[in-house]
This record gives sequence, structure tokens and C-alpha cells, in this order.
Amino acid sequence: MAPPSASAPPRRGAPADFRPPASHRLWIMITPTAPRYAGLDGLRAVAVLIVVLYHLFPAWFLRSGFVGVDVFFVISGFLITSLLLRERAATGRIALAAFWKRRARRLLPALAAVVTVCASLAWLIGGDVLVGLGRQVLGAATFSYNWLAIAGGSTYFSAGEPELFRNLWSLAVEEQFYLVWPLMLPVLMLARRRWMRVGAVLVLAAGSATWAVGALASGATLTRAYYGTDTHAFGLLLGVALAFALDRSSSRMAGSATAGGATPTTGRAGIAVGMPLVGGAALIGLLVVSSWPDGASVYPAVPLIASALTAVVIASAVSPGSPLGRALDVAPLRWVGERSYGIYLWHWPVVVLLTIAATGTIVDTAIPLAVGVTALVVTLGASAVSYRVLEQPVRRLGARGAVRALGLRLRATPVRRFGAITVVAAGALGAVGTAAAVAAAPPVSSSEAVVQAGLEALAEASAAPAPNGTPAPPAASPTPPAASPTPRAPEPSASTSAAPGEAVPGALPPAPGVAARPPRADDGRPLPPVHTPVPGDRITAVGDSVMLASAGGLLDERPGMQIDAAVSRSMWQGGEIVQTLAAQGALRDYVVIGLGTNGPVDDEELQTLYDAVGPERCLVLVNAFAPRDWIDGVNTELTSFAATHPRVAVADWSRAIAPKVDLLAGDQIHPGPTGGAVYADTVAGALDALANRPADVGYRAGMVHWALAQAEGRALDAR
Repeated sequence: MAPPSASAPPRRGAPADFRPPASHRLWIMITPTAPRYAGLDGLRAVAVLIVVLYHLFPAWFLRSGFVGVDVFFVISGFLITSLLLRERAATGRIALAAFWKRRARRLLPALAAVVTVCASLAWLIGGDVLVGLGRQVLGAATFSYNWLAIAGGSTYFSAGEPELFRNLWSLAVEEQFYLVWPLMLPVLMLARRRWMRVGAVLVLAAGSATWAVGALASGATLTRAYYGTDTHAFGLLLGVALAFALDRSSSRMAGSATAGGATPTTGRAGIAVGMPLVGGAALIGLLVVSSWPDGASVYPAVPLIASALTAVVIASAVSPGSPLGRALDVAPLRWVGERSYGIYLWHWPVVVLLTIAATGTIVDTAIPLAVGVTALVVTLGASAVSYRVLEQPVRRLGARGAVRALGLRLRATPVRRFGAITVVAAGALGAVGTAAAVAAAPPVSSSEAVVQAGLEALAEASAAPAPNGTPAPPAASPTPPAASPTPRAPEPSASTSAAPGEAVPGALPPAPGVAARPPRADDGRPLPPVHTPVPGDRITAVGDSVMLASAGGLLDERPGMQIDAAVSRSMWQGGEIVQTLAAQGALRDYVVIGLGTNGPVDDEELQTLYDAVGPERCLVLVNAFAPRDWIDGVNTELTSFAATHPRVAVADWSRAIAPKVDLLAGDQIHPGPTGGAVYADTVAGALDALANRPADVGYRAGMVHWALAQAEGRALDAR
């Protein structure tokens, strides 16, 4: 984010012999000194801290911490419009070229530093962090990141891919606003009455929010609705409306500026007295809103509410003598607010790089506390250095003036010379490193690659000829052909009994080669049953992208297995899928469900699934492994359900893969080829154990009966 400065800093710190070009001197003479609005630096600090804490410590209460971006939008809309109105009142026109040059001076130095430094570090790390880097750098350089992200498509994998510069979408929205709004302002100024201008802008803001609702209702992705400039302009426009509302008279406002900072007046003493209380309540409300749940269901409502509350806070803070403005102007908040642009730019790439370096993956919901704290310290340090070494010199002196000052430092004391050489060398290395990183970027992430391999394995299995010479049925088809009919046995009840040494009849579909009565030795001792693997043509597997990535291993382990797996599936979808297969007569004797990765699981969903499987089939639930905070709860729920329901077993994928995370893709969720073999072996083991459970029970019961008979015989012999 890059809200414009609340004040135009004096041009101090230039070399003694520095003299601005004539064009610059003319601009200095005709451009009115920008006022400093009380409390806005502090409000910027609140906004950036909300965003940073939301990203670094996502498990905390800031579940909608993204609203900090909307706070920035409102501040930017207010300040930019106020500054343009002042310039127009003072000079009778808006110098577009000078305005855009000031924006470039403000935005580009820190942005260039972040992109080159972080891209170079990403090149050293390698792997998934480089995916899509060329598009990201292009978006950063052209301030079109949001539209390039939308054009690239929001896929399931974007949640697990560590997009290095994802936070630049909002900077793109702001810069597009900076380009367009100065051109639109003169048109709005044709309306002579202030309320007409405010009303027109509020209509535009309402239109943006309504457009977002319509986009989501028509099937657009949340990425499209959230990233789009058209669908997320309401915050900027609310700031614009506030600037018009507080602009009593451009000429009077220009004349009220003082060196110590001017504030707009509402013109009503009673409102001015009450506004700090209202603003304080709005600020508290803003913090409350940032703790609300996020997701498509709350967009654009939550950002819109946050934007409205921000407008109230600004109106209160900038009112003359406002206690809220003074409270937000405390030194620590001022310090953070002045560097908020750099803090925002640095924090996300830093947390991505540190998390990958520390854990090998990047996960929005499970960043280790130590990594988060370290990222916060690094972010504050990097933004402070950038502010002092890059941002301020360029803002004060311009690009050429800053370069000239750097050249003078090369001829100064050894310490200054070393600092200047360091800056030049870092810039050169950053440019080379960025180019190398873009060139080395893989086309897809490792997680997408292994899932694609699973799809190819299913396609190959579907195309393979069946024994009768016809193509095999599609392995992942949602409507596979019916399995061969198998005699069904009745569900066992409490009255069902079996003689010692015999399996309980009807408890499970009989596994091939398992006799109802286990064989016995010459002395009558039951012999251990021979476990025969469940063949693939008796297995239906329904799963998510983890199962899809393991499809090759499953088909190698149990050829002929029917697999219906897709990305981004959750357990609540499992019951409907199984019901559809059962209604088509395509559901086989053994049903494997692997749907625990993408969200919490509750008993109702599992019961629906269990009922859909039916009493004549067996169910294997594959538990989950992923760096997500709901995984432990999912696995506990699956284990508890299996323990209280007959014909159900758990395939412990979590335990099998936990010591072998190197077999997973970069997201530490999707298995590679060897990991897929581990997945298949785990599932096969659970299937075989469940299928052979009656024979095992019969064997153990037979052994008990035989041991008792032997003991009774010895007792009779002893008499």
C-alpha cells in the first residue's frame, strides 16, 4: 500500500552545492505546501499492523485482517483528493505530469528494492517460490499485478503456492486510481454544489460494491471480485467522498495551511466536539471487524463496513483539536505510519522466504511463531533502511538528484564511500539476481506437477484395453460402469452368533480365499488364516488431490481400482458422490474415502457417508497429513467414528508419511511418486486388514476354544 504522505517533507539533506532544476524550482513556487492531517500517520500504522499481524500470525484473532488494506484505500482516496483540491484552488489547475512524477518518486524506490532483493533471494532458495515469478515481476513493474493475477486464473494450487509478491495487488489498484482519478476530478468539479459531488462519488462507491456482489453471484471467483479495481474501488471512493465533504472552500482550505499542519474544519462546533467520541468508537469497531470470519460469503460486506468506519475515524481525527488525532499521533505510531508503505511491501515476501527456508513450505494458516517474530523484526529493519537510504532521498531530490548525491558520497569520507558503494553493488546484484530468478522459474509448482502425474496415470489406465479387448472403464469417471454383482450377506446383529473357530457370518463381504471356518492342524489347533489381498476390481476410491496425486501408486498396488478423485474436495461432498455411485450400481464392495485435507470434518458428514455406503459394504477412511490447523481434529474425528461403527477402518496416512516428508511436494501435502506408493501401501494394508477381520476374529476365537478344550482335557486326565 502506498497512501500519499500526510505532509510534504522539507527538502533538507541535499548536498551543499545541490540546486533543483528550473522546472522543479517553478513547481516549488506554485504548489501550495501540503497540510499535515492529524492522526493519519497513526491510522496508517494501525492499518499496516492489522495486515502484517494477519499474515504473520494467522491463527490469532485477526481472521479478517485483510481489511487493513481497505483502511489504506480510504486514506489514499481522502489524501489524494484533498491534495488535488488544494492544488486546484491555489493554481486554478492540476499539473498532471508533476502529480504523477511525485507518485513515482514515492512508490518506485521501495518497490524496486523489494522486488530485486526478494527475487534474488528466491533464486538462491529455488523451487516453488519461483513459480510465476515472471508474471509477478511484470505486474509489479507495470502496476497491473491484480489484473495479471485475474487473467492467470485463480486455481486450487494458488492457496499452496508461495506467490512472492502477492501483496502487490493492492498497490496496483492504488496506482491505477492515481492514473485515472486526476483526470476525472475536473469533471466532478463541474458540479457547483458540494453535496452533488459527494453524492456522485457515493453512487460510484455503491456501484463498485454492487458490481462485486453481482460478479460473485454470476459465478466469478473470489479472486476476480477481490482483486478487481472495478469491484474493490469502494474504499478509495469513500475516501474521495470524505475529502469533498470536508472541502468547505478550496481557497479557504488553502489559506488555512500552516507550517505546523492544517486540518480541515467541519464548520460545526457541536459536531467537532462529538466527533472524537464517534471516531473512537469507529476505531474500536474497525478492530472488531478485523476479527470477523473471512471468505466469499462476507465479501464485499466486511471490507465495505471497514471502509465506512475508516472514513468516520478520519473525519474525527482531522477535526480541529481532536483528542483522537492527538492519540493517533503518538511517536511510535507516527514512526510506523511514516514507514507503513515499506513495511507493507516487505512483510509478505519476507515471511514467504523465511517460512520456506525454515520449514520447506509456505502455509498461510500455520506459520511457526518463531518465523513470524523473525519476519516482523526483519520487515521493520528492512523498511527502516529503505526509508532512510532510498525513499527519502528520492522524494526530496528526485531520481537524478539522489544519484548525484550518491556520487558526492563516493568522494566523501571512507564510511560514506563504503555506504554508497554498498548501495550501488546491491542494486546491480539485485538486477542480475532478478533476471536469473525469472529465467529459472519452473512452469508449475511441485504440487501441481504430482497431481498432473496422477491425472495422467488415470488417463493411461482408462485407455488400457481390458482383458476382453475393449477399453477399460475410466478410472476416475464419476459414473463408472457397475461392478460385477457379488452375493450380499445380511448385516450382523446382536443375536448373530458363530461356533468357536468360525467367522461371524455376514459381518463383511468375504475376501477371496478366506474360508468361513479356518483350517485346523492334526491336533485340532486352528491354523492362522491366509490373508488374500482385496483385488482392485472390488474397490471404489473417492478422494481429493492427495488421492489424485497417489493415483499411480494405487493403480500399481491394486490394478483395476475405481478412482474418483479431484482437487479441492471436502468430506461434505463425499456422501453425495457415494450416493450417486450407489444409485448407478457402480459402487463396489470396498469403499475408500480420502477427503480430510481441505477442511474440518464432523460426525454428521461421516454418518451421511456411512449411510450412503450401506450395510453390505466396507468403508476405509484415509486420515490426513498437512500443515493445516484443522488436521489433528480431522484425524481424531475419523478415528473416533471408526471405533464406534462396524465395517469401518482407518488408513493411517498421517503416521505413515510423517517421518518421510521429503517424499511430499513443496507444499508438504501432495505425495510424489514414492510418497504415492506409501499412500497406496497404507490404503491397501487397511483394506486387507478390514477384509480379513472375520477370519482373524474366527482364528482368535478358535484358539481360545481349543485352549479351553485342551485345559479341560488335561484336567480330566489329572483326575
